[in-house]
Amino acid sequence: MILPISAAVLMLVVVVLLVRRSGLKMWHAFACTLLGFYLASTSIAPSIHTLTTNVAGMLSGIKL
Repeated sequence: MILPISAAVLMLVVVVLLVRRSGLKMWHAFACTLLGFYLASTSIAPSIHTLTTNVAGMLSGIKL
């Protein structure tokens, strides 16, 4: 059974792990979050969405 996980939840988990394990400072994570919000409001947002959708489709097609 495959459980769909949203990209936002997956990125949140990655950031939490980086803050706890790799010494990422909280203000670094905050700056990255702000960058994400600013990128979402630019004209490049549809291209980023298409890219992430294509990568997710490619990864889901890999048979292990």
